[in-house]
Amino acid sequence: MGRVIIVEGKTDKQRLEQLLDEPVEIACTYGTLGLDKLEQLILEYSDDEVCVLLDADHAGDKARRLFKQEFPNVRHLYTHRMYREVATTPLIVLAQILEGAHFTVKIPDEENR
Repeated sequence: MGRVIIVEGKTDKQRLEQLLDEPVEIACTYGTLGLDKLEQLILEYSDDEVCVLLDADHAGDKARRLFKQEFPNVRHLYTHRMYREVATTPLIVLAQILEGAHFTVKIPDEENR
C-alpha cells in the first residue's frame, strides 16, 4: 500500500515535489474531473492511502463533491481560501498542510517560502 496525493495540475504536483521528503505518488486530474477519470483513479489507487489536495475554488469544490460521493475513503486536505490555488499557496503553508496530514516534508528555506 502506497501513499498518493491527487492534485489538479502539473504546477500543483511540482510544488508538492519540492516539499515531500518521502516516497509519495502525485497524480493529476488535469482540470475538469468527470466520472470516467474519477473511476480510473479509483481503480488505480483503491489499495492505497489517498489524499486529495485541490484548489479552493468552484472547480475544486465540485471535484471534492465527486470524490466524497464516489471515493469516500480519500482524505481531503485543504489549502486556505485566501490563496485559492495550490500553485499559489506559499510553500511554508503547503508544508504545514502536509505535515498536518503526517507527511514528511522538507521545510523550505527563507527565499522559497
